[in-house]
Amino acid sequence: MGKSQINIFKESLLPKGGYKGGKSKAEVAALVGKKKVYKLSSNENYLGASPKAKKAIKSAVNDLNIYPERTAVRLRHALSKFYGGILKPDQFVTDNSGVALLEMIERAFLSPGNEIIVCNPAFKPYHMFAKKLGASVVDVPLKGKYYKLDIPNILKAVNKKTRLLFLCSPNNPTGTHISMEQLDELLPQLPAHVVTVFDEVYYQYADAEDFTTALPYVDAGMNVIAVNSFSKAYGLAGMRVGYGYTTEKLAKYISQLIRPFHLNTLAMDSAIAALQDKAYIKKTVDLVLTEKEYIYKALDKLGVKYWKTQANFITIKPKMKDKLFEEAMLKSGVMVRPVVNFGAPGCIRVTIGDREANQAYLRALKKVLK
Repeated sequence: MGKSQINIFKESLLPKGGYKGGKSKAEVAALVGKKKVYKLSSNENYLGASPKAKKAIKSAVNDLNIYPERTAVRLRHALSKFYGGILKPDQFVTDNSGVALLEMIERAFLSPGNEIIVCNPAFKPYHMFAKKLGASVVDVPLKGKYYKLDIPNILKAVNKKTRLLFLCSPNNPTGTHISMEQLDELLPQLPAHVVTVFDEVYYQYADAEDFTTALPYVDAGMNVIAVNSFSKAYGLAGMRVGYGYTTEKLAKYISQLIRPFHLNTLAMDSAIAALQDKAYIKKTVDLVLTEKEYIYKALDKLGVKYWKTQANFITIKPKMKDKLFEEAMLKSGVMVRPVVNFGAPGCIRVTIGDREANQAYLRALKKVLK
């Protein structure tokens, strides 16, 4: 091949320092020689999946030779019913997980030269996907020790190139939330060419009086896209189902990127069944609300810095290097997650488990701190 050779590998389009998931329990068990490993690193539902979802999966097994619905219409109708009919089926967009939906949204709105605004510490895929698409990332960090939204500087950062503003509440990795008062102040001031992507995948766990989802803003016709997932409270991380809701206009625009048969039969049926299992969601949320208070008391006693959470994890900042802390906890069979790549250096995110898992975490924590 001579100089005319076409280079199909465009390295400039590849994300640098991509998102890195944690190890599996089996990997850690083999690594540290522990029979019992507590995975508190990925914010999964420690109770597992809804019994109704499991039953739906078993019932669907006989139809695996048949293609699923092309547009996930049954799931979108189920979601409309779940939201009390406030949202129409055509206002929902579905994909293989919340992360896949985030990428699809960015592909829909971003071109080289565009800009997005993120508020670090934040979920890394927001800016990872944007850079892959040739867009620039403008960081307006959360401010203060409670990680509050910096509204004046967000508004200053908006310009003609801005296409997307990413907000996360409850926020990953801090566990903090954005109040309704702040959203009421910010959203009406954004220009029409800016779409707010509101990541609310942990919303079921929030109990703050001033907490809100994106629903009232979408219902008011604002340029807001809410992103949700069945991987957290619903315990279906292995099924990979995510959904968003927005105005009919924006949903129709984004949906042009959805490929036919994008959700498999088992994923769809389990998600529809999980939506109906309100008792299981209550059990899940009650466990987290009870256990976080139990963990707060222990952390206070140990003198460990932490942030009170509106999610199913608690972020701490131990007085040692995060990587060393992670390795020390692994030796005790407890998996935790450093979140330096989310913009929170020195911090560790720990999922709230059941009492047995939380006791194992606290025992390991005491040992490491000594």
